[in-house]
Order: sequence, then structure tokens, then C-alpha cells
Amino acid sequence: MHRSVPVLTACLAFGPVLATSTHAQVVASGHRDILLQATHSWNGSAYEKYPTTQPELMMIRLTIPAHTALPWHTHPVPNAGYVLQGQLTIHDRDSGKTETFHQGEAFAESVNDIHRGESGDTQTVVLLTYALTPGTQPSIPAKGEKPEY
Repeated sequence: MHRSVPVLTACLAFGPVLATSTHAQVVASGHRDILLQATHSWNGSAYEKYPTTQPELMMIRLTIPAHTALPWHTHPVPNAGYVLQGQLTIHDRDSGKTETFHQGEAFAESVNDIHRGESGDTQTVVLLTYALTPGTQPSIPAKGEKPEY
């Protein structure tokens, strides 16, 4: 019995240290890859001013079937996209400009310019983040068009 007292004392003394060390975490800074930082959209239009009301962020995952063009539309606020899968070709209706973004690429969307996205030979999945204000719709169909989503 006398031999078990030192063992018991050691377990009680070092038990919390041993339990804590198995759950210890290293404190370190993470690695940052800037995917997008822009003062203008992909088509060259500058972002002008930002509303002074309360901000509201919205993030959606948009899935577009292969060989599909979205309806023409505009965005009233800045937003950014990131292609998770496939590719997205964006067409600006008035200027005729187009640009294609592939999986792993980010892009800055246009504000108040009529445009649409088009998928390629495979399904396209895009992550979109909008810098809205409460009550603002993120996408507005062009006259006579269906909603983008």
C-alpha cells in the first residue's frame, strides 16, 4: 500500500498536465492568399461610392448547368465571385467585352452594367459574396429577362 501512495500522488500531480498537453494547440498566424482586391470590376468599371447605411453581407453558391447562359441582369452593389468548379464566361451586353474565369479564380463583378454569365462544357459552381444593405436585392433582371437565380 505504501508503494501505491507515491504513484497515486504522481498521477494526481501530473495528470492535469498530461491531459492538457494532449490538447495543446500551437498559436501561430495563418497563411493568407489574397484571391481578389479590386477598386473596379472585371470589365474595368470603377466602383464609385458605398452606401452609408448598415451593411448586410450575403454569400451564395450558384450552380449553372453545362452549356447554359444566365439571363441578362445587373447588380446594384459590389460583389465578388470565386469559381469552385468549371468555368464562367461573363459577357457585358453594352460593351461586348467578355472574360472567362476558371476553377480557382476570383473576379470582381460589375455594378449597374447589364451582363450575364455562361458555363462551359461542364457544370459551373460559383461562390458569390455580395456587399448589400438591408432590403437590397443582389441581382436585378434586365427588362424582359428572367431572374438570374
